[in-house]
Amino acid sequence: MSIVEKAYTSPLGRKVAAKAGLAEPPRLRRGRTYPQGAVVLAAPSGATLVEETLRLIGRAYEQPVVDVESAAGGATGAPGYGSRIGALIVDATRLSTIPDLEQVRAALRPAVRGIEPSGRIVVVARPGGVGAGWEADAVARALDGVVRTVGKELRGGATANLVYVEPGVTPGDLASTLGFLLEGRSAFIDGQSWRVAPAQVAAAPLAAAPHDGRIVVVTGAARGIGAAIARTLARDGASIVAVDIPAAGEALADVANEIGGTALQLDITADDAGARIAAHVAARGESIHGIVHNAGITRDKMLVNTDAERWASVLEVNLRAQMRINAVLLDPTTEGGLADGGRIVGVASTSGLAGNKGQSNYAASKAGVAGLVIAMAPDLAARAITVNAVAPGFIETDMTARIPFVQREVFRRSNSLNQGGSPVDVAETIGYLLDPSSQGVTGQVIRVCGQNLVGA
Repeated sequence: MSIVEKAYTSPLGRKVAAKAGLAEPPRLRRGRTYPQGAVVLAAPSGATLVEETLRLIGRAYEQPVVDVESAAGGATGAPGYGSRIGALIVDATRLSTIPDLEQVRAALRPAVRGIEPSGRIVVVARPGGVGAGWEADAVARALDGVVRTVGKELRGGATANLVYVEPGVTPGDLASTLGFLLEGRSAFIDGQSWRVAPAQVAAAPLAAAPHDGRIVVVTGAARGIGAAIARTLARDGASIVAVDIPAAGEALADVANEIGGTALQLDITADDAGARIAAHVAARGESIHGIVHNAGITRDKMLVNTDAERWASVLEVNLRAQMRINAVLLDPTTEGGLADGGRIVGVASTSGLAGNKGQSNYAASKAGVAGLVIAMAPDLAARAITVNAVAPGFIETDMTARIPFVQREVFRRSNSLNQGGSPVDVAETIGYLLDPSSQGVTGQVIRVCGQNLVGA
């Protein structure tokens, strides 16, 4: 039984939740599983990008029973979808005026009540700032507001997300993102938006084991989210170099042995950390496909009680260390470094995006991670290296299990999915970003938080 399942099925948890009048949270669909019900495609104004992408990923789709544009143009009632559907995808890439938004409303309205548990709503649109004019930019931002709101109105573990596609994006560029959002791998991502750009090089075809034969380094891999990342990537074919501090050596070895990877005991703040990682990989005559900067610490205190040592220690581990490691691994002369076409993924936090009382040092470090990947992405584009981050919200781990019950329950239920996430939710998102087929996704920060009710 997973930590998430234990959190909601223990006798004590059920009893206290019942007395407090708290509903049992929905069970989320996870893993490489698609919705059971039909995938419905609404494509106002004859947009074809999503249709072509669905064909590429091999997903059958249906059209609305009533044409969306006809309904928007005066037909009574909203378009109907017949029986309960598994997903609705709205291709809004040709919508650019305020009246066009009616077509989105008409498509979304029946899906809010007609979608199955753990169903998916995905809107695909053009971003603002691409020279289409003020109204088109306003419409692009309006769609973000619509999707965030729909995410909060859905029930039963269903989610709504928005994908902005830049001009020139092809079905091959979009395929990994659309597949990820339809699958259970995106279970704890809700009310979010990010961008897909045209790939610098052709995106690799989708694969069941996308990391097969590729080396991925995972720091902080001995336990919790880091161990889940290592296991999930190994499931999908990666050869894992699991990194953690010597004090966690036994747990680190257990994880590495379980997944057939190698363990590297290492303090990531050491000056030679990057060189030691590269040497470990070079000894195998290989290079790194991806590095996941998961290692991190907290030293929580109110800012008025935070001294220089407590402040610096968190920034050193959570931010500066990965910058030094990146510098070594990105040097083309480093044997065992990061290969062209490789991947860098940082682990930020919703505390960094929204702030959190008593965590000024941690928030600074995690906001810094988000800023770092945004800054690095364009500089590494010529080498086809993508740089992204995930920002977890409240995730059920052994550490969060020690939080007092009432406080923990508040954290769990402060999101649209009414529960804490699982470490595998973070891991699956990182797997999507590391996927060779996700070449068009770079400089993005994806919140894995169930649409936490605070923050951006």
